[in-house]
Amino acid sequence: MNINPFYLGAILLICLNASSQAQEPTYKQGVNIFIETGVTKPDRTPTWYAPMVAMPYAPVFEILATRGTQGRYYQRTYAVTIKDMIKWHGHDCEGTTHAANSMKMAFEILFPDGIIDRSVLKAISGTGPCWSDAVAFLTGARIQYGNLGFFKNKNYNHAVLLYREDTKIAVLATWKKGINNIPGEPVVLPGKIKWTPKVNMQEVINLKKEVKNSKGHPTPYQVDLLRFYQWKHINDVLSHPLHESYQAKVIKNFKWDDWVDKGKTFTNPIKRGDIRLKNYPYRKTPIVESK
Repeated sequence: MNINPFYLGAILLICLNASSQAQEPTYKQGVNIFIETGVTKPDRTPTWYAPMVAMPYAPVFEILATRGTQGRYYQRTYAVTIKDMIKWHGHDCEGTTHAANSMKMAFEILFPDGIIDRSVLKAISGTGPCWSDAVAFLTGARIQYGNLGFFKNKNYNHAVLLYREDTKIAVLATWKKGINNIPGEPVVLPGKIKWTPKVNMQEVINLKKEVKNSKGHPTPYQVDLLRFYQWKHINDVLSHPLHESYQAKVIKNFKWDDWVDKGKTFTNPIKRGDIRLKNYPYRKTPIVESK
C-alpha cells in the first residue's frame, strides 16, 4: 500500500488499547494505523553469492519494525530479499532460500495485508543455522527472548512454525515432497509437487550422504558437484510460483510447549524492550520553547 505524500502529516499510530489476549491484530492497516509499503527498492541485483534473487519468484518481504530500542512503530516498511539474508548468514546455501520460501507461505496466512510485524512473532525452526538464522532475520525472534525455539521432533528440522501472538494463529510451513533432499527426513505435510525438477533429488540425497559425512572423505569432484546441484536446484525452484513447491497449514489449538525442545531454551528469558512503546501516543501539541 502506497500512501500519497499529501497524507503523511496526518499519519498517527494510535493503537492504545491493543491487547495480545483479545485475538485481534495489534493494528489494522488503514483503520487505526497507516503504514506505507513498497517505499524501499528490494535488492534483486544478482551477484556471485546471490544469483537467485533475479529469478521471477524470488520472494520479497515487507518488514515492519520499531524505532530504536524504545520506540514506536515505524510508519514505513523496508524491503528484504534473500540477498540480504545471505549477507547476514554468511554464505548462500540452499537452506536459506528454502527457509525464506517456506516463511513466505506462512506470512501470507499470518499477515494478509503483506506487512510482516516483527514485534508480534514467535518462531520454531530446526537447529541448523541456515534455517534458524533465516527465521531470526525475518521474524526478529531470538533465543534469549524466549520467542525462538527448536523443534523437539527432528522430523521437522526443515520446516518452520511461526506464531502470531496478537491473533493467536500458528502456521507450519515447509517444502513439498519432490524438492526435499535431506537423507532420512520425511516431509511433514502431505503436499507433492506437480512439476519435474531439473536435478534428480535422489542423486542429491546420495551425494549428501558422501559429502556431509563427518567421517567421510569425498572427492573434490563430489564437493563441486553437490554445490552445482544445489545452485541449479534453487534457481529451478524460484522459476516456479512458490505455492507449487511449498505448503503451509494453520495449527489449531497450538501450544508452544508441545512443539519446542525445552532442553534448548533459556530457562530465564530476557524481557524484550524494543517493542514496549510501539503503540505509545504522540504529543498532543508540538514542542514549544519556553521564553
